[in-house]
Amino acid sequence: MSVPAEAVGQPKKAATAAWIGSALEYYDFFIYGSAAALIFPKVFFDESDPATATLLSLATFGVAYAARPVGALFLGHFGDRAGRKKIMVFTLILMGLSTFLIGCLPTRHQVGTLAPVLLVLCRVLQGISAAGEQASANSMSLEHAPAHRRGFFTSFTLSGTQGGQLLATLVFLPVAALPEDQLLSWGWRVPFWLSVVVAVVGIVIRRKLDETPAFAQQAASEGVPKLPLVVLLREHWADVLRVIGGALIASVSTIFTVWALAYATSDAVGMSRSSMLWVGALANLVALAAIPAWATLSDRVGRRPVFLIGAAGSAVMMFLYLWAISTGNYPLTLLFGIVTFGVVYSAANGVWPSFYGEMFSTRVRLSGMAIGTQIGFAVAGFAVTFAAQIAGPDGTDWSSVALFTAALCVPPVIAALTARETHKVPTEDLGSRAHRQASRPEKVTA
Repeated sequence: MSVPAEAVGQPKKAATAAWIGSALEYYDFFIYGSAAALIFPKVFFDESDPATATLLSLATFGVAYAARPVGALFLGHFGDRAGRKKIMVFTLILMGLSTFLIGCLPTRHQVGTLAPVLLVLCRVLQGISAAGEQASANSMSLEHAPAHRRGFFTSFTLSGTQGGQLLATLVFLPVAALPEDQLLSWGWRVPFWLSVVVAVVGIVIRRKLDETPAFAQQAASEGVPKLPLVVLLREHWADVLRVIGGALIASVSTIFTVWALAYATSDAVGMSRSSMLWVGALANLVALAAIPAWATLSDRVGRRPVFLIGAAGSAVMMFLYLWAISTGNYPLTLLFGIVTFGVVYSAANGVWPSFYGEMFSTRVRLSGMAIGTQIGFAVAGFAVTFAAQIAGPDGTDWSSVALFTAALCVPPVIAALTARETHKVPTEDLGSRAHRQASRPEKVTA
């Protein structure tokens, strides 16, 4: 039987939409991280001493992660009832609007305490948007993908995320090079204003994407659950816990992206803003190739071993990266930064979209991924704030931060060790009762 050409092209179309949409969405999300480390302490918290201002600014970065579990409850519910496509469009609109508004905010010098309050409100809206973004894009890619290449196709969501982070870094490079007065007056606003273009392009792309056949078949045959959350917690509670534990691996990303940037550019180390932004840019450039490579390997050898390499390896490499920063040796910092974030962390980052998504059935997949990841990501978001406290009054105790990061890699390792292997399970059988009861990969027939 021949397969319609439209059906053949859908996996690539879905993966492309996931990549571009995630890149554009996380461009918005990550420019906030750069600004929180470099700009906001001087714009919104300038009444405090530098160390306290940095701590408060990094706390606003974590606020979005606190909002994400709440957003996941609502967006997961509607995504499993109304479809993946509608959520994907909605999240881009919300992210683009909230990010543009951040660029329009008055400073504390202009309106007092109202300025940081408005900043936190916009950051909450960013968090709600991000809560449904990856889960909906991952579900869309997984359910369109050929069964033997789900790892590869779903990895496009995360390589898109890294692409967005790379784009955010590249946009901030010329901004960070501006004279201090121009940077703090208008320069920092430009990357946020560009989110209007980001939102429009992403919406146009995603509106042209078809709903997944798996969701359409589920809705037509069995109908959609009235309360996906009830079904999720009744049938998949253990997998939700695994995803929460696994999602703590994102702490590596937030500490690498935000805390290490603030530490390296502090007076204690003295590296320039531009040079450290280049570390992030080149690491993300390498990740764009590493993520699909690791994901392809997971289609052959399984999700669990690849994820374990990323989780355990990141715990070790963060020690080396932060140590390199502490020495003030830029070439060494650049090398370990690329290996840590671009190569090793990409193993876990590239495989988790398929690894988590394959734990759930179609009718609760978006809810399961959204709720599980966003609770774990909430911890990861505030890991930056905890790191700033752990680093001591002068912010130089990098070894304690490295140890803290390694400790946060332990739950992901446990989650992977206790999970089932799913890379050979047919898409329609994912999350089935028989599959959940299977304890070994060989008991599951491909």
